[in-house]
Amino acid sequence: MNRPSHRRDFLRTASAATLSALLANRPEPVLGQEELDTARRAATADAVIVLWMGGGMAHAETFDPKRHTPFRPGMKAAEVESTFPSVPTVVDGLSFSAGLERIGRVMDRGTLIRTHTAADLGAILHSRHQFHWHTGYEPPVSVAAPHLGAWIAYALGPRNPAVPAYIDIGQRYEGNGEAEELKAFQTGGVLGAEFGPFRVPDPADAVSVVRPPAGMTPSRFRARRAAYEALLAASPIGTFGSDYQKESMLRSLENADRLLNSEAAGAFDLATEPEASSKEYNTGRFGLGCLLARRLVEAGARYVEVTTEYIPFLNWDTHDNGHTRAADMKRQIDAPVARLVLDLEERGLLDRTLVVLASEFSRSVLVEGKADRRVPNQVEQPDELQELAHFGHHRHFTGAGSVLLFGGGVRRGHVHGETSDEKPYTSITPPVTVTDLHATIYHLLGISPRFGIITEERPFYVTRDGLGRPVADLIA
Repeated sequence: MNRPSHRRDFLRTASAATLSALLANRPEPVLGQEELDTARRAATADAVIVLWMGGGMAHAETFDPKRHTPFRPGMKAAEVESTFPSVPTVVDGLSFSAGLERIGRVMDRGTLIRTHTAADLGAILHSRHQFHWHTGYEPPVSVAAPHLGAWIAYALGPRNPAVPAYIDIGQRYEGNGEAEELKAFQTGGVLGAEFGPFRVPDPADAVSVVRPPAGMTPSRFRARRAAYEALLAASPIGTFGSDYQKESMLRSLENADRLLNSEAAGAFDLATEPEASSKEYNTGRFGLGCLLARRLVEAGARYVEVTTEYIPFLNWDTHDNGHTRAADMKRQIDAPVARLVLDLEERGLLDRTLVVLASEFSRSVLVEGKADRRVPNQVEQPDELQELAHFGHHRHFTGAGSVLLFGGGVRRGHVHGETSDEKPYTSITPPVTVTDLHATIYHLLGISPRFGIITEERPFYVTRDGLGRPVADLIA
């Protein structure tokens, strides 16, 4: 028997054995075939588009407006409620915040959840709540928790073998202070690399991700693939991982090759979209991402996520200039979201495509007029507001939040839940948690909330501990 000759060899061998055990065998489903078949037969959706309002979208400034308090120099901070007037929607009795009129006109096709609450994670930090919302598990987790899109890809497989089942649009990593945290929840996790996201950082240049660079000859392309496979072989998974994990990495390459050589790659080329149909989407990166998502679902994508992009202190991360930046964000999302819903409907896809608009948490006004200095990066707000930059909703808030659902078997023209009219506008009817929201999404797709795998010799489920329950009031 060969034994390590000294301590360093022993540690290397022990580390390899540990990692190999963690990445051990192909994950197998927990449920029996009969229960899987029963869930599939109940499915009302085949695809999902998640529209991610990264950074914390304030509910009282968007889909749950309160009393309008316009800005005036010298006003008391305690006076601030909603900084926009409310406007009626197509649904009787339902109003949205000004700037969301277009979405309001399609709410007869969907449901508004007003009591979506985020978990108590100890610290209300973006990375923790983004991870929780996308995986269904509260960090830290001993298992490499798969993303919602990865679970869906694993459970249902591709709708079109040439199109990646899980596609992520709009999130760049370069220059982002939380890049590693963002990558942590954009992964196939324990399911393997083949179920991770196909990333499209810039939808305006989406065609570049399915087309070799200029001057790239076929032979040079093959050489690069061979070099990449050599790098994979030398990586920790290539060296210490299980056969399944290694094969999954190679299958992800094969899937990419299949896409590059298919007609479906044309769906990524927004230049082929007629100007008449693309005009309303052209409000920026997010709007073009919505157009790309529609084209990809048409081509057979299973799960597509489009983000307004999380960058600290920009976009929906309204620690300062809350009113001004919320107005700009509404300009970016209003027309594209409404057009996406109408386009899917006109193409006969809305009934079987679930569209979800959500954020990691909401925001509240600074009730006491000043920031809590124990909270990192919190902007101080004076008792009297002299500058428009101090006007708006700034502080992270988990007691309520808005989620929109369209198509895919949800109720139409429906409002679920109620929040208080007094600060801090918290949920006053039973909340919809991340766990039960995910259970509802899975149920509509025909995936049992108790679906899972055996990993590290124990079950791991699509909803936390398999305890998610679909919210019946949301389902048509």
